[in-house]
Amino acid sequence: MLPAQPTPTPPRPSVQVQVTLPTGKATAPLDGRLLLLISTDSTREPRFQISDGAESQLVFGTDVERWQPGSARMVTERADAYPLASLRDLPRGRYWVQALLNRYETFTLSTGHTVKLPPDKGEGQQWSRKPGNLYSTPRWVTLDARQRMLPTVVLDQEIPAIAPPQDTKWIKHVTIRSERLSKFWGRDMYIGANVLLPAGFDEHAAARYPLVVYHGHFPATFEGFRETPPDPNLKPDFSARFNLAGYNRIQQELNHQFYKDWTGPNFPRVLLMEVRHPTPYYDDSYAVNSASQGPWGDAIMYELIPEVEKRFRGLGQGWARITYGGSTGGWEAMAVQMFYPDEFNGAYIACPDPIDFRANTVFNLYEETNAFFLDSQWKRTPRPAHRNDLGQVQTTMEEANRREAALGSKGRSGDQWDIWQATYSPMGADGYPKPIWDKKTGVIDKEVAAYWREHFDLSYILRRDWATLGPKVHDKLNIYVGDMDNYYLNNAVYLVEDFLKGTSTPKWSGEITYGDRAEHCWNGDATRSNAYSRLRYHQMYIPRILDRMRARAPRGADTLSWRY
Repeated sequence: MLPAQPTPTPPRPSVQVQVTLPTGKATAPLDGRLLLLISTDSTREPRFQISDGAESQLVFGTDVERWQPGSARMVTERADAYPLASLRDLPRGRYWVQALLNRYETFTLSTGHTVKLPPDKGEGQQWSRKPGNLYSTPRWVTLDARQRMLPTVVLDQEIPAIAPPQDTKWIKHVTIRSERLSKFWGRDMYIGANVLLPAGFDEHAAARYPLVVYHGHFPATFEGFRETPPDPNLKPDFSARFNLAGYNRIQQELNHQFYKDWTGPNFPRVLLMEVRHPTPYYDDSYAVNSASQGPWGDAIMYELIPEVEKRFRGLGQGWARITYGGSTGGWEAMAVQMFYPDEFNGAYIACPDPIDFRANTVFNLYEETNAFFLDSQWKRTPRPAHRNDLGQVQTTMEEANRREAALGSKGRSGDQWDIWQATYSPMGADGYPKPIWDKKTGVIDKEVAAYWREHFDLSYILRRDWATLGPKVHDKLNIYVGDMDNYYLNNAVYLVEDFLKGTSTPKWSGEITYGDRAEHCWNGDATRSNAYSRLRYHQMYIPRILDRMRARAPRGADTLSWRY
């Protein structure tokens, strides 16, 4: 007698959602990333609830091409998913549901490739707020055991355009068409700056000024400068990051203090410039030339900066320029000082993104094989991506990359790991950045890693080129980082410190300082907690430039007209 065969388990019905593009919302077929957003929290729209943190809700993403108005597309279990592995894993229940289309446009690059990407629309490359993106009104829907098809979702809303910021007495906005970038991207491309003018600018018409370039993420206007006193009626919020009540009030107080310091009698008179350079891949370009994003470094250095100095009476020479920034801006400050060594007179580098890829946050990009898991024959230990100041892990590498994969294929998420790839990688055969690792498995592509090392590993470039680069930057590099940086950015700084302290011809003479138990983004101020010091970058660094500039000014240079 044959043994009884187990009764086969019937396949679980697939979950799918139909999303409709109304005829009134488009006049031509659309390309983009269709996102299905599902939440159990109706206090906010689901599009604002996707993050790396424990509180994140659900996103399912799929590409759409030539979507005809008046038709529907399906989001199925094949969609890229985060944090769940698949839409099929969605348990039955009641959900707050929304869909959004992150619209792509077609670029015909000078390389001959055609790519589809979401250009910035003045929002700083934020898909949830990008003008022109279509989304649905959130609604409650119920998924039960019998019906695995959620009700149809209609893209009935469009994010409106953003009004450009207006100039004030102190803040000026500069936007120029870049010839270099327009040639690369095959269409008109613009780059900009937010410029804070010094006190007495109008009254001292003969003065010419040094330029301070402050690097960071996308700034629509100059932030952190508040002319009016703090709002006494402002309802205090709570900062979970700093465990501080009323942090919004603290920010207004310190922003107003910066206004008082800047306009006071003793503050250095300089032009303070923020670069405005969002790309189709991220909220800024990383301020360097790259294969997939084009010549942003040259556009900033040789088009934008000269225009700002021309308009606002800048001195226009390398000895009269200083750069600084934190996080992304920290990496950029170090990179531009190294890649344009004669054009800047010093870099103050706070909590920089990895400046040595042997410590690409928590792993060695060259020696280890997997970005998501510890190299091991028998174990599968997840690598961390984010911690708090106590070292408690809140996100893993796999989770962070799965979120980006759900938001965009081909490196189009507009987020952190994808922009490093877009900046550091060679261009692939399809015109998009060549992946540094597989987004599903974490397996590292060693050929791409070697390209990263040769072109953008700042520590390796220093070591490789010290004989020629060292004489130009040996006294210009100053680095500050907390030893509990949330993104483990201190690990790379240790390696750079080891090299710089061992140099001899010439000997490095900058400073590297670590903040005890300080998380991201500590900037070297040991007298205040990070919650306060991170709001005082300008007061921290600008006063340091005076002696430096005067000491390094060439004979006959103007070191007096701006010192009133």
